[in-house]
Formats: sequence, C-alpha cells, structure tokens
Amino acid sequence: MKILETERLIIEEANLSDAPFFLRLLNSPNWIEFIGDRNIKSLEDATKYVQESLIDNYRKNGYGFYKMNLRETNQAIGAIGFLKREYLEFPDIGYAILPNHEGKGYVSEAAKAILEYGQDKLYLKEIVAFTTEENLASQKILSKIGLHFIDKRALDGEEFLYFSTKQPSSNKLKLDKIQ
Repeated sequence: MKILETERLIIEEANLSDAPFFLRLLNSPNWIEFIGDRNIKSLEDATKYVQESLIDNYRKNGYGFYKMNLRETNQAIGAIGFLKREYLEFPDIGYAILPNHEGKGYVSEAAKAILEYGQDKLYLKEIVAFTTEENLASQKILSKIGLHFIDKRALDGEEFLYFSTKQPSSNKLKLDKIQ
C-alpha cells in the first residue's frame, strides 16, 4: 500500500516479496555501522524480518518502517518510517539507503515527507530520533527536517544523540557539529 509520494520517491508498505531487497539493505555497510547487525543472513531471515518487524507493526501501530522506491523506476533504494519502541514514549523516525543512492538527497526528501505525514495524518504529537555522534549525515538530516538535539542518552549500553520535534527545554542547547 502506498503511503505517500514525493517529487522523486514513492513510500509504501513492504510486503514479503521485498525480502531480497531488505536482505541487501540490512547488510549494507552503513546499516551495519550505524544501525547494527540484525543477523539477517538469508532470504528466510529477511522474510521473517519483513513479516515480524515491518508488516506486523503496520497492523499493530498503524505505521511502521516503509520501503522507499524511486518514482521513475519503482526500484527500492531504502527504507524510512516510524518505530514504536516499548521503552520510548514517542515513536522514533528512522531511515536507511543503499550505498549507491547515498548523497543524492533522497533521504532528506523522504524524511521531510514522512515527518509531515506522521504529524498531519497520524497525529503523532511528538517524534523522536536517535543517532550516533559519528553519524554526521544523519544529524544533518534530522536538523534539516526540523528535529532538535535534546541530549545524549544511553540505549542498550551505547550512547546516542537524542533528537525531538519538541524544542529543548534549555535555551541554547545545540550540537556544534551540525551548525
């Protein structure tokens, strides 16, 4: 099911036939480095991931992580959407793109559109995001689409930068690197 379109992209729900694409995406270098190894090593693993981590969440939460396709060719190039984690009060936005499509503005375009979709269509009152201090590209995207750096938070024993659509409570809390 199509969620939205942008100038160059179609954002749509994933289905089980997308397992080969997600096998590639989840094993791409940036996914492994910045998101983490999900131990998806076979088509069977990828099919299970699509069902349990994507499709089941669409039904459970009314949203999830969607496939990002080029509008012109309908080729899958990445994924974007919202995750509702049990330990977080608000859904967090996440995204990933295959290496050969990086640096072309696709993620910024999709992130801006999916953020607006979350606010205007899903009525999410706050949307958050996490990224590593080393992931400068992600920090720039989050700032560009209107999220604000709040603070550093520990998750699963690692420290992450925490962003939100809400303004930080302190007046001048900013990251020097994304100015």
